[in-house]
Amino acid sequence: MLDYMDYSNYSNVTQTAQPSPGFIFGYGLFWLIFAVLVIAGLWKTFKKAGRPGWAAIIPFYNLYIMIKIAGKPGWWLLLYFIPIISLIIHIIISISFAKAYGRSTAFGLILIWLFLPIGALILGFGKSTYKGATVSTAKPAATK
Repeated sequence: MLDYMDYSNYSNVTQTAQPSPGFIFGYGLFWLIFAVLVIAGLWKTFKKAGRPGWAAIIPFYNLYIMIKIAGKPGWWLLLYFIPIISLIIHIIISISFAKAYGRSTAFGLILIWLFLPIGALILGFGKSTYKGATVSTAKPAATK
């Protein structure tokens, strides 16, 4: 014989847990501090490169400025809209951005790509100076 459950009594159904207001405030405060650190670091970093500091607060325009400082063509901004390619492009831009300030590949990979607030603050407020993009303009040798 089949035993059917009686669903007429929902008293034992648990409600989903809602986050506390303190958690929401703490989470929001974390992201606000994160944003302020990134903006402050990028603002100073952009100023060192002779770019407008206010560009750090404009979404997508700040990426465009980072691309230009890194010495890459501006159309690379469009590559950020392609899912897997954007990850690769951002790594390349981060490394080139660090090298434009005389820093190493490891600095670009770790402190610009992974920990941007720390890397931007080090570049912006530290002793790093803008050295220019490291783009090779040499043409390949002609083959005979």
